[in-house]
This record gives sequence, structure tokens and C-alpha cells, in this order.
Amino acid sequence: MGQSLRIDIVSDVVCPWCVIGYLQMRKAIATLPGDVTVDVHWQPFELNPHMPAEGQDLREHLVQKYGPSAGRGSGARQQLTDLGNQLGFEFNYHDNMRIVNTFKAHQLLHWAEQHGLQTELKLALFTAFFTHSEDVSLNQVLVSAAESVGLPATDASEVLHSERYADEVRVQQRRWLDKDVHAVPAFSFNDAYPLPGAQGEDTFARYLTKVLAA
Repeated sequence: MGQSLRIDIVSDVVCPWCVIGYLQMRKAIATLPGDVTVDVHWQPFELNPHMPAEGQDLREHLVQKYGPSAGRGSGARQQLTDLGNQLGFEFNYHDNMRIVNTFKAHQLLHWAEQHGLQTELKLALFTAFFTHSEDVSLNQVLVSAAESVGLPATDASEVLHSERYADEVRVQQRRWLDKDVHAVPAFSFNDAYPLPGAQGEDTFARYLTKVLAA
């Protein structure tokens, strides 16, 4: 009889290391025995919960948040770009890049989970933001991403306009903060084995083996 593995990933759609961490983990999952069923759930986290609707210049934001040296992070951006290329993901950093509010995106992801397309939508939003420099706080961008993975555009638009999942997303955000998750990505396996940060494939593989043997 096969084993089942639940993986919760706490992340934000504007978090580059969340992309890297997931893709590294996905490679490790591909090495698991064929009788292991993996169920991935994306949990909401806002890197910038007070970000205004108009967003902010990325360099300016990094300087305010982390200090002057953060505004000269070309080395870090190149590292991310190189890692992304190795994992089949394209980061397109540029001088005019803006950081945006992501609360609407998390509401749409909450809805997409009910349709079994949450991971597909998450990856589409990563691509929209990091590859195509799209503003993932805008309804039309979010609806387009939803439609691209097979979700009905009319329903996606209604979810965003009604904000019917806003309270549920806030509850989930508080749940993970109460679990002392204050940086992302953060991974939780079978709701019992936490693993912080964007680990490498080998680390994920060792951890998955440990969890399945527990």
C-alpha cells in the first residue's frame, strides 16, 4: 500500500526564493517511489502586507526594508537568474521593476485550491510577475492567469470583486504566523515536519526520505 505525503508551502507570489525552493523540491519529489502520493497546498504569506495599491519601485523598497546595500543587489539578482535558468524558470529583472500588493492573488489561490489547480495558478503568477513583469495586484492580470490554467474567467473575476475569501485568507495567514513562520518559503510535511528556506534538491530528498520513514 502506498504512502501519502501532504506538503504545505508558505509563500508569496513576489518571492523569488519561493520559486527556487519549489522547483528544487519538485525535482526531489520526482525521485520518490511511484506509490507515494504527494498533495501540495500553497499557504498565504504577504512579504509586504502594508504595500499600497500602486506598489513601489523595487530598489527603493529594498533600501527602505534592508538598508542601502540592498539597493545594489545585482549579484543576488544574477544568482537568482542563474538558478532559475538551471531549473527551467526565467527571471527577468530590470531597473523599473516594482513590488506590489499580493492579497488579491492569495484570495484567488485559495479559490483555485478548491478546483485542484492551485499549483498551476501559483506557477502562472510567478511567471507573470518575474518573467513578464506583470502587475499581479491587478484584477485583469489575475483573471488572465486563472484563465490560462483552465479556471473560468467569470468566476475568477467574481472571486476578486466580492472578496469572499478575504477573511479565510487572513485566518490562514495568522495560523502560519502563530506557527512562527516569519520568512518564506517555509515548508511543512504532514503538518509535523517543518523545513524553512529554499533548500537544494539533495536536502529536500533527504528530508522527504526521513518524513516517509517516520
